Amino acid sequence: MSEPLLRVTDVDAHYGPIQALRALSLEVHQGERVALVGPNGAGKTSTLRVVSGMIRPTRGLVRFAGEEITGRPAHELVALGIAHVPEGRALFPAMTVEDNLRAGFWVRRSERSGYQRARDRVMDYFPILAEREGQAAGTLSGGEQQMLVVARGLMSEPKLLLIDELSLGLAPKIVAQIFEIIEQINRQGTAVLIVEQFVHMALQNTDRAYALAKGQVVMDDSSSRLLANPQLVAAYLGDVAVAHARDLSLTSA
Repeated sequence: MSEPLLRVTDVDAHYGPIQALRALSLEVHQGERVALVGPNGAGKTSTLRVVSGMIRPTRGLVRFAGEEITGRPAHELVALGIAHVPEGRALFPAMTVEDNLRAGFWVRRSERSGYQRARDRVMDYFPILAEREGQAAGTLSGGEQQMLVVARGLMSEPKLLLIDELSLGLAPKIVAQIFEIIEQINRQGTAVLIVEQFVHMALQNTDRAYALAKGQVVMDDSSSRLLANPQLVAAYLGDVAVAHARDLSLTSA
């Protein structure tokens, strides 16, 4: 088998004296969609931050596209092909939709002809943003803001898209719509590593999944096998995962 696009090996990470990750290892292959699931405080967000260079691991290795990237700064990793869509959207609310997209392209600003190509691509995925391009990002609806933050991440034309809590504060119907767009993005060749609180939806829309608890991987399998075994999911993720699955099924009915 070819080398994974992303390989994280035995990584520890700390916030001061607090250890967030413990000997964590995972892989994402080219074209895969992989979910990170687990209870609050499990280390999911910290994992994405290590991969994207936002925090430096205290032990272990991170390799991307055949190159060791452990501890390299975030802006260098964006240039290599890693885009991070953070929890809480983190848009520039006073700036227009268009200017937020330009900020996403900043690392590739020397490619004069590249901006229009990247912009056209994301507008194909999110046509509502074309209608809002002159509007301040802070005045968009919650769903539109989430679309914009994903679009901004795509402006650097990444090989790997990291998404943290896609569904935060959104209705399940809007989340499902955005997941459909993520699938389109993935079909075009972009690998996706996603943290998601709606466990059932995350497993429905990914190829493989890692369950985390207390900063460690406690289970990994194909998403379909995990989805078919709710008792196993509940054993590692707690009753909240089962409740999310039930609520989502009721909403979709």
